[in-house]
Amino acid sequence: MIRFGIAGFGHHAIKRLMPAFAKATRCRVTALSRRNLEGAQASAQQFRIQHAFASTAELCACPEVDAVFVASPDARHKADVLEAASRRKPVLVEKPMAMNTAEAAEMVTSARTAGVLLGVAHNMRFEHSVLWFRARVQAGAVGRPLLARATFVAPMLSSPRTWVHDPKLATGGPLADLGVHCIDCLRYILDDDVASVAMQAHYDEHSVLEASASGVLRFSRGTLADVAVSGRGAYQTLLEVIGESGVLFGINALNVEHPITLEHRRGFEVVERTEVMNYDVYTLQLDAFAAAIEEGIQFLVPGREGLCNQLVLDAAFRSIKSGKAETVPDARDFLHSVLS
Repeated sequence: MIRFGIAGFGHHAIKRLMPAFAKATRCRVTALSRRNLEGAQASAQQFRIQHAFASTAELCACPEVDAVFVASPDARHKADVLEAASRRKPVLVEKPMAMNTAEAAEMVTSARTAGVLLGVAHNMRFEHSVLWFRARVQAGAVGRPLLARATFVAPMLSSPRTWVHDPKLATGGPLADLGVHCIDCLRYILDDDVASVAMQAHYDEHSVLEASASGVLRFSRGTLADVAVSGRGAYQTLLEVIGESGVLFGINALNVEHPITLEHRRGFEVVERTEVMNYDVYTLQLDAFAAAIEEGIQFLVPGREGLCNQLVLDAAFRSIKSGKAETVPDARDFLHSVLS
């Protein structure tokens, strides 16, 4: 049984992580940290967690913490991960992994040097809907993927996570918070890396960060994927892959609370229709990370995958500024340049 400490025990920990830990079979929470000790102690009492701390350093030093889940704001991810690595504690960090690629690379190299497992909490790789898409693409059910689409909209202005509108704490607006899910899901479904990004954004009076963004990812094997995100609408998502011989489609395919109908079509004919639920995705992610620690097996989203997504995000933000398509560096080359 892996004992987790949650660094940055806020809204996400309360809404998603604690219900997931309650159902997990391979891990449990023994400690938490918040910036305010009084608040940490109150949360620990509410959720019957044994240890409460006012810093990540204290949490990582606790002998009853085997692994750390970093759920702090984006700007604190690097420091929290480096602290866990320095204490030789495996660490699972929320997405987006970091504020930029340089930070993500430092996190990967620090964990590698310390010899500890670093994972990124791209929970949607564990979704039954995403796995349905990936299995059919890999099996050649729609032939060579030509086009793909991922859309993610959420009402971020009403989110209890008020820090997501602060450029000192957040990697970006919906492009970083929601779009990184789209990027990761498409990379995983297509089993391919992004070669270039052409992105545009819209800004409004509510934040200096983008309100909406839309663009095209060009994958290395030629698939063109539309990614569209917004933080100004009601929750809705969409996934689609169009191949030479068929189409995979799912409305609200990236949600964890409502049933999803998935379709495989050839022309106007529906050859497969199925319904799935993703309610257990956070628990699956936690137990998978615990299994990776206990059994020494590979975690589905290691730090390098988070770095790959960060490279795409950085290219997307460069594209917004330059007004042209931007190349996405290869993760291995980038790490080599950092280490040399």
